[in-house]
Amino acid sequence: MERNTKIIAIANQKGGVGKTTTVVNLAAALSARHRTVLVVDLDPQAHATLGLGLEKRQGVSLYPVLTGEKAIADVIQPTKWPNLNVIPSEVDLAGAELEFGMREDRLEMIRSALAPVKESGAFDYIILDCPPSLGVVMTSSLVASDGVLIPIQAEFLAMDGLALITGSIERIRRSVNPDLELNGIVFTMVNSVARLTQDVVAEVRNHFGEKVYESMIPRNVRVSEAPSMGVPVVFLDPRSKGAESYKAFAWEFMAKNPTRFSALKAPAETVQESEAPTPAEAEPPAAEPIAEPATETAAAAAETTTA
Repeated sequence: MERNTKIIAIANQKGGVGKTTTVVNLAAALSARHRTVLVVDLDPQAHATLGLGLEKRQGVSLYPVLTGEKAIADVIQPTKWPNLNVIPSEVDLAGAELEFGMREDRLEMIRSALAPVKESGAFDYIILDCPPSLGVVMTSSLVASDGVLIPIQAEFLAMDGLALITGSIERIRRSVNPDLELNGIVFTMVNSVARLTQDVVAEVRNHFGEKVYESMIPRNVRVSEAPSMGVPVVFLDPRSKGAESYKAFAWEFMAKNPTRFSALKAPAETVQESEAPTPAEAEPPAAEPIAEPATETAAAAAETTTA
């Protein structure tokens, strides 16, 4: 079955909004639903890399691909979980703003680098963890993407940042990527009983309508602990409130962004360790068989992209 690979940038120039946590756990939840996912860590802090159980390694990132020193297939790394692969980050990406700022192709460089992977159809989703700044790397990431997912906190200062990033999306759509769209907005670190939270959520929903995901991610201790263990919370503690929220969000994300099959005609979630699905999580009965193996390893992706 042919894949319609989608490149989704997860971006917000305001730090501390749960951006990387959303990258890691959305990717993990999608992989558990038999979607093949490639996370591209473009943040020099490499928190997505660490959160998925990998270490930073010199020369293993998108940086040597952008400089022409390596093929992209050479930097795709497997994780310990099926269907989930990563292009890690490294400290050299910190200098990319200065090094690549004068390149004539700076806006197109990430799209060109990812083109062999997207065209190969090896992955359902390519998820970009963008740096928290409106610089060359983030801009080039948006140019490469089909959509932008914006995680925000339910606070008024976060709304200023939302206006900036949506303005950037519109400028890029008008100039270099007419297909770029706002994939959606997801609230993170939510305190649902706070009046301020309720007011901000209502205002954002009123302005952006259906672009705001119904699922919201609550503040949760296990979500905060998981990165130090190098394990997504959806695998570390799948029954925690944070994990359940990210799984619900992933289901909603799949429904909005179908690839090989729709959310209603998808294989059941992979059970992790002692996890057993509750009746509320059970898949609809009219599931279709998969026409090809769901699991894509980094090696298989590399073979396809280098062919």
